[in-house]
Amino acid sequence: MTDPDDKETPVSEYTYVTTSRSQDGRVARIMLNRPEARNAQNRGMLVELDHALMAAEADDSVRVVILGGEGPMFSAGHDMGSKVRLVERTPGPNQHPSTLVNGGTRAGAEQRMLQEWHHFFNNTRRWRDLRKITIAEVHGKVYAAALMLAWSCDLIVAAEETTFADVVGTRLGMCGVEYFAHPWEFGLRKTKELMLTGDSIDAEEAYRLGSVSKVFPADSLRADTDAFAARIAALPTMTALLIKEAVNQTADNMGFHNALNACFSLHQINHSHWAEMHEDKVPRAHESDGVANWKDAPPVTPAVKDRPGLEVASVAAPSEAG
Repeated sequence: MTDPDDKETPVSEYTYVTTSRSQDGRVARIMLNRPEARNAQNRGMLVELDHALMAAEADDSVRVVILGGEGPMFSAGHDMGSKVRLVERTPGPNQHPSTLVNGGTRAGAEQRMLQEWHHFFNNTRRWRDLRKITIAEVHGKVYAAALMLAWSCDLIVAAEETTFADVVGTRLGMCGVEYFAHPWEFGLRKTKELMLTGDSIDAEEAYRLGSVSKVFPADSLRADTDAFAARIAALPTMTALLIKEAVNQTADNMGFHNALNACFSLHQINHSHWAEMHEDKVPRAHESDGVANWKDAPPVTPAVKDRPGLEVASVAAPSEAG
């Protein structure tokens, strides 16, 4: 357990994330803070998260960064249609400035490709290479783009009842999310199975596959994560950095970096296909294409049935399906 006298200190105020420091500043905690929307990732959240991570990277006193989520779940993925998302993307005084640069004023597939490259793909890849050790602290449901956030971290710790799923194939007709690390996390055939069915796996299965580092009781998740981070923060910073770099460079030499680039391109082709197929130009599959309505889709089914203690994940709300 962590030292009871070690107080968390708030660092700065954001709208969609919170930040704090503990262990004499050596551990930074960043929490997604849209619990009312199950931490669906709107543009403001992603921009603030990037700012918070870059600030932790720049702070030489920080050795470990914990990324978690407030409320009943870590994150339900990209915000697909909440009022907040619509306001951010609608011209007017509350339009998010990030929608006006980096391709935001371009048209068609070029706009979508450039915006997604900056805010869904390259930022996630940048976080994966952060010059600090990062720990994803996940609980509840980890859906679709929430996997991207967790997989950008060096280590993942999960509460016992956590479930993981990518439903973009079965609900949106997409070949995966923008940062397609699935085969590296789950293996080749398990990735195909989970993408083709939309099924979920629990924390124990993710642990067995090597995607999750530790499984903690839900009621002590935060304390256990803090203690885990404190152990890592005690390591010399150069040692920790070079361990991370040795593993990441090994994965890159095995093709990880190039595979991510290739799969991002496939993701964009997938978007363009659906946009070309539909009169409304919406770049995802409709019910008429053979997928479930993403707002009313049935519950996610466990990939391994009849396992004691494994619960079926409930359907994501309309703003949580991406």
